[in-house]
Amino acid sequence: MDELRHLFRRAADHAADYRLSLPERPVGVPVDQAVLNEAFAGPLPDAPTPPERVLAELVTAAEPGLVATAGPRYFGFVVGGASPAATAADMLAAGWDQIAFNAVTSPAAVAAETAAGTWLKELLGIPATASAGFVTGGQAANTAGLAAARHQVLADAGWDVERRGLPGAPAVRVFAGAERHATIDRSLRLLGLGTDALHPVSTGPQGAIDPDALAAALRDAGPGPTIVCLQAGNVNTGACDDLRRACDLVHRHGGWAHVDGAFGLWAAASPATRHLVDGLETADSWACDGHKWLNLPYDTAFAFCARPDVHAAAMSYAAAYLVGSGGAPAGADLTAESSRRARGFAVWAGLRELGRDGVAALVERCCALARRFADGLNAAGFEVVNDVVLNQVLVGFGDDARTDRVVAAVQTDGTCWAGGTTWRGRRLMRISVSNATTTEADVDRSVAAIARLAHGIGGELVH
Repeated sequence: MDELRHLFRRAADHAADYRLSLPERPVGVPVDQAVLNEAFAGPLPDAPTPPERVLAELVTAAEPGLVATAGPRYFGFVVGGASPAATAADMLAAGWDQIAFNAVTSPAAVAAETAAGTWLKELLGIPATASAGFVTGGQAANTAGLAAARHQVLADAGWDVERRGLPGAPAVRVFAGAERHATIDRSLRLLGLGTDALHPVSTGPQGAIDPDALAAALRDAGPGPTIVCLQAGNVNTGACDDLRRACDLVHRHGGWAHVDGAFGLWAAASPATRHLVDGLETADSWACDGHKWLNLPYDTAFAFCARPDVHAAAMSYAAAYLVGSGGAPAGADLTAESSRRARGFAVWAGLRELGRDGVAALVERCCALARRFADGLNAAGFEVVNDVVLNQVLVGFGDDARTDRVVAAVQTDGTCWAGGTTWRGRRLMRISVSNATTTEADVDRSVAAIARLAHGIGGELVH
């Protein structure tokens, strides 16, 4: 027992040392992937290895290849860094080693998800009667929401898709903005609807769906099983669809409105940004990440559904040997996983740590820092091409080739990390401010580094 306690403490110490290094640690450094692979490679030993030695070898092998994604100057992929309480709770979850399948396999895990799900719905303005499935990410959340949508629109057409499958079923039409997230397309593939079912709808100047174009598309399509995928937080610009008007249009045509709100749905948690997602409560299902703006550990996301019975009908299953299955929907009934990690503990802890005011302050601070980023880069002579309404900033540094060189230089420099993207036919730097520990000083330091590197690269700036 003393050996186990010592091992766990050593692991916690390593984790704490790493987290404490983040404010000054290079965010991303060049690494020879072949060398890193070799550090993990080699033959599997025949004899057992003492756990403490295994831990030491893991730390040594991994350290050169760690990217400071949890740090204050990582601005890629709209991800945050797990908060202290949420991280500690996740460590406990690993130690407790619970199966969050149902209340028989872990009463505590289901209780934590139930409580945290209630808080999440309150923060986001989702109806209290909605179901909340704890899934791995936006992909899984969108898939669960669209599975529920597929179930209901086909049931309305007299077709039991869970029993009869899709062969011979009425055709399902799916409408989504031309700038939807790519996980929508993959969900349609996974659900057997296929991307041919998708009808892209034109978007406005900032990438939000055009309500008039949506109205025309629905009118022209006529009656039939219809799903519309809306977006809260364009992955490039942060723009949000007009959810109230769009949901009204969808329901007047007898369709199902699903909202992909991976990060943008958190706008609802702040009075300063809530107007951007006005009407979200009128949708039928919602997808939202916790490991993005809420700063929870990976893999944490949520699939909400206004019709819990439909959610469960699309996702749950029962078997004689699964004691406790088939009751009120909870746990695995609302996801595509059975042997589920008890991620609800970290969600509960992270929400308790922040509180309602803390979540709102986190959203507001990141938005303010994004505007500071935009102002600083504009002042340095670079082109900010989007309206900075949330935490996303798109920056051009001249022609596409020059912009790509600037992005590559920034990623190699290590002061901060930002990714590249293509939006409206242009290559741009995409900056996402989502970390709770990012400060004004971090932004200013990053702006200075980007400007230094950009001005050192040949080519003409276009502003």
